[in-house]
Amino acid sequence: MLELPNTSVINGNAVRWGRTGDGPPLVAIHGTPFSSQVWRRIVPCLTDRRTIYYFDLVGYGQSEMREGQDVSLGVQNKVLVSLFEEWGLERPDVLAHDFGGATALRAYYLDGLRYGSLTIFDAVALSPWGSALVQHVRKHAPAFAEMPEYMHIAMLRAYLRTAAHNELTEEALEIYCAPWIGPVGQAAFYRQIAQMDQKYTDEVEPLYGPLDCPVSVLWGACDQWIPPEKGEELSQVLSGRSCQLISGAGHLVQEDRPEAIVAAVLKQISASA
Repeated sequence: MLELPNTSVINGNAVRWGRTGDGPPLVAIHGTPFSSQVWRRIVPCLTDRRTIYYFDLVGYGQSEMREGQDVSLGVQNKVLVSLFEEWGLERPDVLAHDFGGATALRAYYLDGLRYGSLTIFDAVALSPWGSALVQHVRKHAPAFAEMPEYMHIAMLRAYLRTAAHNELTEEALEIYCAPWIGPVGQAAFYRQIAQMDQKYTDEVEPLYGPLDCPVSVLWGACDQWIPPEKGEELSQVLSGRSCQLISGAGHLVQEDRPEAIVAAVLKQISASA
């Protein structure tokens, strides 16, 4: 497990984060409904090359969860900007997945953050997006938040299983379920789904174009949440190159093929050295 011993209060939200390794900075940004623990099998492979910063998005993982909290994509890029400032980073390498991809892109195009390189995979970036579960929960979030815990846990575990191509281990399921269990966690899980709004990608999508740094777009070839065609489209827009499909991987590449992510990052940072 990755340790997150540090807390920063950003716009009234307590954000938990950690740092490890040695070398130039690399920032890892997770997606939904996960946490920075998605990097637990990847970070140790990079610590001899990079100082790695990782954090839990507002309303996720070990970061603060509370009633009435704004945990939408509209705030996550602002949090990223504040963390860059606190950490004193200029043009770090960035590794981003799912909502982390949207966060990195929003921060680049809307807030002027700049990266040394960007490795982005299975990202929420192009419309339309949002699973059938997301659409249904958004209509009935209060009812879901108040359902009996055993029903919530059963649905949560079933939902998480669809993120991976291979069967998730019990350890992985427990790690990803843990933040969302209990009165606070259960409410927070449905809160973040209720606030998933395509408007946050629609407002930045027209700005997409080549970044001023090397970009690698990867995609799980068996992603059931966001089809690989979206990866190819995004890659062409951001880099003018083809997307790298990862065989035997679904949306949660960190569990299915962590070595593919490590290899992509090492290739990226070696090329830009």
